Amino acid sequence: MTTGFAHAELIAVLAAVTGDEPRVMTVDAGKALPSGPFESSHRSLQVGLRDWIESQTGHPVGFLEQLYTFADSDRDPGSVTGARRISISYLGLVREQAAPGAGQPEWHGWHEYFPWEDRREGDPAGLAQILQGLRGWAESDPDRDQRIDFAFGQNGLPWNEDLVLQRYELMFEAGLIPEAGAPEAPAFGRPMQGDHRRILATGIARLRAKIKYRPVAFEIMPDSFTLLQLQRTVEALVGLRLHKPNFRRQVDQQELIEETGETTTEARGRPAMLFRYRRAVVEARALSGTRLPIKV
Repeated sequence: MTTGFAHAELIAVLAAVTGDEPRVMTVDAGKALPSGPFESSHRSLQVGLRDWIESQTGHPVGFLEQLYTFADSDRDPGSVTGARRISISYLGLVREQAAPGAGQPEWHGWHEYFPWEDRREGDPAGLAQILQGLRGWAESDPDRDQRIDFAFGQNGLPWNEDLVLQRYELMFEAGLIPEAGAPEAPAFGRPMQGDHRRILATGIARLRAKIKYRPVAFEIMPDSFTLLQLQRTVEALVGLRLHKPNFRRQVDQQELIEETGETTTEARGRPAMLFRYRRAVVEARALSGTRLPIKV
């Protein structure tokens, strides 16, 4: 048997927010993230990836950054050669639209795969079942119990929205999710092939952390929007309800947006001012850092 790095691929986590719901581009009827072989015909990996994403999904990509390189030896247990499969993953932000690409892509909600991550209306319905399963796995092991408390904000500890990957891997370690051999159950989310759900968790965690110091949410906003629309988009990404006055105060202090001079009618019929993204201001601040508030 030979060993080595025999196969490399690109995987894209393409995120959008539509109708106040975070969404991800998938292929294979929602079972996988868009992926394809690594090729060296372009002058840079990002240029090649952008072209590949557009050909596979029909979507132009704005924000794009490398996420992580997955090369664990157990990623491809069916390999007969012992060669590792390397996946170079990227996180991209787009605006959802029809997906006519060659890869037959589909949009699916994040919370189909991670229902426990949506806490905008309080504790998710399946959280009690998750915690019951984890506590049974922990039994009387104090270390495991502490990890559960930390990851899920239990016993007086706060919920940390950034710990998406830690929560998923804890459930995997406990054998509660289908990727770990458990039967499917709504509380534990929809499975994906291989480790694609782990890659998606990594992308969500990166985006939630990044939004605190870079205004990347604007990459998925329309050309003009209300402050409520902006707040709902950030809430969708972080899975939490935000304090409205604090959110608007910090957006104003950061000078990230400007009025368009136009108004629109929101749900209750009151006219709301439309804003646009001051891209030049944010680009000038990119080196020093700026953020959108996500405190409840």
